[in-house]
Amino acid sequence: MSATAIVTDSTAYIPDDLVRKYGIHVAPQILIWGEETIRDGVDIMPAAFYERLKTATVMPTTSQVTIAYFHELFQKLAAEGKQILAILVSSKLSGTISSAVQAKEMLPQAKIEIVDSLSTAMALGFQVLAAARADEAGKTFAQVADVARSGVAHTGIVIAVETLEFLHRGGRIGGAARLLGTALNLKPVLELVDGRIEPVERIRTKAKARARLLEIVEGRVKGLPNVRVATIHAAAQQEAKDLLEQAIERMHPVEAIIAEASPVVGNHAGPGTVGLAYCTDL
Repeated sequence: MSATAIVTDSTAYIPDDLVRKYGIHVAPQILIWGEETIRDGVDIMPAAFYERLKTATVMPTTSQVTIAYFHELFQKLAAEGKQILAILVSSKLSGTISSAVQAKEMLPQAKIEIVDSLSTAMALGFQVLAAARADEAGKTFAQVADVARSGVAHTGIVIAVETLEFLHRGGRIGGAARLLGTALNLKPVLELVDGRIEPVERIRTKAKARARLLEIVEGRVKGLPNVRVATIHAAAQQEAKDLLEQAIERMHPVEAIIAEASPVVGNHAGPGTVGLAYCTDL
């Protein structure tokens, strides 16, 4: 059994079968909905979240994984003799890494490395999976951590949202703020750049926006080895399925995944969002 424990947070929303296969530990982000405190992916799953959102009169807010949760998890893993590698959502989108760092400082005898993915969703997920596969291949803890850190430069995600309203409300809009106030029928195409959400362009229809996602990602991965792709959706499963089929046809990836956006990610991106994450050379 490996002496390395790999930890991520629920914004990665790696499909359950892969989480189980590699023994990945997933720390739940927090939704605050009225008087309720809800653990992302534990107390509420995406389908139920988006259904409830349709009729909600009070909108949810989000909070990062708590220091207490990380402390308890790290303490348990360290007691099992594990060295801990935590690969977490971008520090420019969430305070999750701050929580993990504070928990680490409370356990000075434990071997804990914390990696800022500068990403989220399956772009983060691919970084986590690359580390898990390196660990499975027998790499040392230091080598696995190096794989995780190198993943930042080899992954990305481009998304098309129905509206900027949700990102704006949650304060995650980054440079895309300059697109606010544009015609309502325009579909913003956004990209995570250096850990922040930045604008790419505005497209007139959803179909054209999805086509543009393909073009952008195809350009990012062209000529590179070991291409992996994943579509991410917030209550837009068929659109994500169609997009993934087109991505497979055009990019011939070694791995293709369809993943839902976790409730916390969906709360910021909004229903109808579709994204395309990619990973190369890992």
